[in-house]
Amino acid sequence: MPQTAKVERRDIHFDLSKIDFLNWHPAGTHVTQLLNALSLLFPDGERFFIDSVRHYEKRITDPKLKQDVKGFIGQEAMHGREHQVYNDALQAAGLPAEEIQAQVVEMLKLGQKTLSPRAQLAITIALEHFTAILADALLSDDRIMADVPEEMAALWRWHAIEETEHKAVAYDVYQEMEGGVWGYAVRCWLMFTVSLDFLYRSYKFQHKMIKAAGAQGDKQGQRNYLKFMFTSPGILRQVFPAWLSYFRPGFHPWKHDNRHHVARWKKAFTAQGSAPGFLDESGKAA
Repeated sequence: MPQTAKVERRDIHFDLSKIDFLNWHPAGTHVTQLLNALSLLFPDGERFFIDSVRHYEKRITDPKLKQDVKGFIGQEAMHGREHQVYNDALQAAGLPAEEIQAQVVEMLKLGQKTLSPRAQLAITIALEHFTAILADALLSDDRIMADVPEEMAALWRWHAIEETEHKAVAYDVYQEMEGGVWGYAVRCWLMFTVSLDFLYRSYKFQHKMIKAAGAQGDKQGQRNYLKFMFTSPGILRQVFPAWLSYFRPGFHPWKHDNRHHVARWKKAFTAQGSAPGFLDESGKAA
C-alpha cells in the first residue's frame, strides 16, 4: 500500500451567492436535487464521524495515525461548516433543508444512544468508504461536474479530494481497535445495511426536494437522472466494483491508489491560491 501524505486541515470558503439552487446542474433539476440532498446529510453526518473516531483517540498509539486522526477531524469539521452554508442557502431558496436536516439529526442521535462505539465506528468506516468511492468517480470522470458553475464544482471537488486524502483514517482506527474476525463480520454487515439505508434516504430526500422545486412532472429531468446514475456517466455502475471490494477479508482503502487526484488538486490550489478545479498538463486551469 502507498505511503500516504499528511492529512491536512484546510480553511477554505466558497461563495455560492450566484448559484441557482433549484437547477444548478446541467443534467437538470433531478440531478441538482440529488446533490443538494447529499449536502443535507453532511454537517451532522460529519459530526457523527468525528465523535465515533474521537471515542478511540486516546487509545491510539501509532504516531502517524494519531496525527492523521487530528487531520481527519479538522477536515470533517470544515466539510460540515461549508455544507451548512450551502444548506442554509438551500433553505433560503425555498427548499426544505431544515426539515430534512432535523430528520438526519434525529436518526443520528438515535444511533449514538442505542449503538455501541464499535458499531458507530463501523458505520463511519462504511460511509467513509461510500463517500470515498463516490469521490473517486467525481474526480476520475469529468462528465460529472462538466459545465457546473465554477464555485459549485470547486466545492464538490475540494470535498472529494479531502475524502480521498483521509479515506483510510477511520478504517485504520477500526482495525487497530476493533479488528479480528468479529470486527470483520460487523463491518461487512453494517456496510450492507448502511448502504441500503443511504440509498433509500438519499432518494427520499431527493424526492422531497424535487417536489419543493416544482419539478416532479419533469420527464426529461427523470430521464437525465437515470442516465446520470446508470449509463452516462453512470455513477452507481462505476462505484459498484469498489463498493464490493469492501467485503474482501484483506480490504484496505489504499489498495486502490488514487493519490494522483490529490496531487493534481494540490498543484492547482498552490497555483491559484483558492479551491480550484484542476490544472491541465500545460499548467493552465482545466
